[in-house]
Amino acid sequence: MPHIRRRSKRPSIAQVTSVPEAEELLVQDEDKIHVPRATKDPWWISALEVACVILLMFMLWFCWRHEDLVHLHTAKVYAHLGHASAQHVLAHRYLNGSGELTRAGVEKDHAEAMRWFRKSADQGHAHSAYNLAVGHMQGLETDVQKGEAKKLIKHAMNHGVHEAHHIYHTVCITGQKCDH
Repeated sequence: MPHIRRRSKRPSIAQVTSVPEAEELLVQDEDKIHVPRATKDPWWISALEVACVILLMFMLWFCWRHEDLVHLHTAKVYAHLGHASAQHVLAHRYLNGSGELTRAGVEKDHAEAMRWFRKSADQGHAHSAYNLAVGHMQGLETDVQKGEAKKLIKHAMNHGVHEAHHIYHTVCITGQKCDH
């Protein structure tokens, strides 16, 4: 049986006697990727993280506590950016008002409501077209021209506003208030 030689994990004498030069060590180190050790963050980073968490908790509490006010101001921002649904929501806020500025945020202002309904109706919002026409027929101050109320009601009716069917068939067909 032939003799099987096993490899030893210990280096041989020939390997130990050959010590690499300093230049060879530098070349070998350049090929390696050095990963820096993770260091502890400075105190001001930790303080900033804690402050951000506290600020986030305060903002969540504020949004929960003042939901109406947050909703109003969000609708105002989007309405000014030209979003038709936000303009419709803002117009309803002005139409109904609250009388209490600290809670819901706006006083009742029919002229401002009709102005926002007009902006939304011009973008094709069917409910705003209906509300603008009904406001005109009820005598509120609007910029609706003669005969335009009937077109607005018909637009709302064609786009699924169920109340517009009733108004169109009872008021506009007879021509009582739609044409003035």
